[in-house]
Amino acid sequence: MSFETISLLLNWLEMGALLAILFRLGHTFELIASTQRELRRAIHHLGERRAAELGSPHAHASAESTTGRDALAQLSPLLNP
Repeated sequence: MSFETISLLLNWLEMGALLAILFRLGHTFELIASTQRELRRAIHHLGERRAAELGSPHAHASAESTTGRDALAQLSPLLNP
């Protein structure tokens, strides 16, 4: 095989490897995004349930405020030193 043929073959292999890496990264970012969505839903649901347990007449508005940063810090004291 000539140098040009080998060079062309290596370029195609390199292109394929880069595309495979990009494809894998795309799936990784989709997984991260879906995990964030699920965490937001869980936190929102937890806030609504907490507001309902407190018997607040404005449970939905209270749920919005209980899912803030301070509420998360209270829920996970071991994670926040």
